[in-house]
Amino acid sequence: MEPQIGPSRVDEYSAIASLFFLASAVASYTSMRKSQNRQLSERCESIADQCFLGGLVAITIIILFFAYEVI
Repeated sequence: MEPQIGPSRVDEYSAIASLFFLASAVASYTSMRKSQNRQLSERCESIADQCFLGGLVAITIIILFFAYEVI
């Protein structure tokens, strides 16, 4: 087992990344529920896609930083 270098902030950063996924889920749900309003539905769908990709990028960066002991 490797020695502990110091306190890690990975849980705080992961919580922030999880907010991207929450926003994606809310926007996707709104997009499905408001399908009668085409413009709003498409806008929410676009927001959901962007938030989801942002969450994936954030998690990937967090994992890489954690693996190389940056955070």
